[in-house]
Amino acid sequence: MGGIQRIGVIGAGTMGRGIVQLFAQAGHEVLCYDAAAGAAGQAVEFVAGMIARAVAKGRYSEEEGAAMVARVGVCERLQDLAGCELVIEAVVEDLTVKRELFLALEAIVGDDTILASNTSSLMIAEIAAVCRRPERVAGLHFFNPVPLMKVVEVIAAVRTAVSVIVGLEALVRATGHRPVVAADQPGFLVNHAGRGLYTEGLRLLEERVAEAADIDWLVREAAGFRMGPFELLDLTGLDVSGKVMESIYGQFHQEPRFRPSSLVAPRIAAGLLGRKSGAGWYAYDGNERLEPVWGKVPQASTQIQVWVDPAADEYHKLIDLVRQAGGQVVEFSFDAELLLLQFWGWDVSRYCSEHGLDAARAVAVDPLAGLENPRTLMLSSITRPELRDAAHAILASDGTPVTVINDSCGFVLQRILATIVNIAAEIAQRGIATVADLEDAVRLGLGYPLGPLGLGDAIGSRRVLEILTRIQALSGDPRYRPSPWLARRAALGLPLATAEASRL
Repeated sequence: MGGIQRIGVIGAGTMGRGIVQLFAQAGHEVLCYDAAAGAAGQAVEFVAGMIARAVAKGRYSEEEGAAMVARVGVCERLQDLAGCELVIEAVVEDLTVKRELFLALEAIVGDDTILASNTSSLMIAEIAAVCRRPERVAGLHFFNPVPLMKVVEVIAAVRTAVSVIVGLEALVRATGHRPVVAADQPGFLVNHAGRGLYTEGLRLLEERVAEAADIDWLVREAAGFRMGPFELLDLTGLDVSGKVMESIYGQFHQEPRFRPSSLVAPRIAAGLLGRKSGAGWYAYDGNERLEPVWGKVPQASTQIQVWVDPAADEYHKLIDLVRQAGGQVVEFSFDAELLLLQFWGWDVSRYCSEHGLDAARAVAVDPLAGLENPRTLMLSSITRPELRDAAHAILASDGTPVTVINDSCGFVLQRILATIVNIAAEIAQRGIATVADLEDAVRLGLGYPLGPLGLGDAIGSRRVLEILTRIQALSGDPRYRPSPWLARRAALGLPLATAEASRL
């Protein structure tokens, strides 16, 4: 495997071109083939242009750039790939097409040549099943744009030889990208781990907890993600993401954690696909997103009597904020006009019911992001409008942005982040990838501020377990049932991101 010098790439589309460029830049001879006449030549010209741009920017010398371009060639016939030690296909996502291609390749290449698929949704074992030597077939899943996305999934099918996986890891690492090894399971690693952000964002919208733009804003500004779920859906295309959601849900035999949303199909039918259609969850002017008009802080008196729940995580900070805004803090809830709460996993209505508080006077503040970050204000089912406005004015009195949401078990961020952590814990439980590979795959492939288990450690594993357990109890929805792996580590007070699945 260490001797791979010549690599064949089949498919001259966006992914194929990126793969050709990556390996040419890494010093390999790369041959490009496409069944469409002239497509491979156009791909090679494109790669040469990209390398020329890199030279112009000073990333490579003229000599280095010329050597890279010289290493790229066009194949007119599939048979021209006979001398390759590795062939990567990046053709249409169709099982029949890929199987026929691999059958044809086996009649051309040597017995030691590795055959890899860039599929993002098909099982590698299904592709390899028709091959004479399935042990040499693996997945090599790149992300777009290939030269810039620094993670590559190396997928081991049931019969893939260990030596093939080890060799592909080394090959990818030599390009400067991070190889992550995943078992041949639905969604592999990145798409699997990324389900929580999409599905829980859509669930929040279904329940009318908040608008799409508010959910995105909280995920981005309060939790530090690069993009929120609806921004991402618009970027990838709702038609594409919708199929992936349905596919993973079906392949996992209707596992509730991956349940798609009924909101998706009508929007696809209406052509609201995102950036590529000019409208999605957001409106667009060309390639520019038209930002929604954000609500202003209401003109409401802050000089009211406020009771702050002593159980609040940020009790003293909330008291200081109320006083700085001109409010009067009172000792007993029955003396107050406004009840200010803070909790994990509850909704306002049932927290008030459980603790004998008047839900019409109550609002809650999410403790997850902390009061130093953008704040979430949650109403009960019957919070009086004038008290909603007063609470908003108090929380925004120091200039910190505030988002007001409707009643929800776990607010917005608690639900989304706990779901992300829970799905990652189940990946670890099943040994689909090592914890280290899982963390790096999600951080590099999805742009999360931390890996999913790192997020769990930042919140606290026991806190995540508390959120999930409480949401499941209040909602009755099995999508929130905690992973045993998470529950065990929380019970023992062990970190998540430094664990190895095989240990428990």
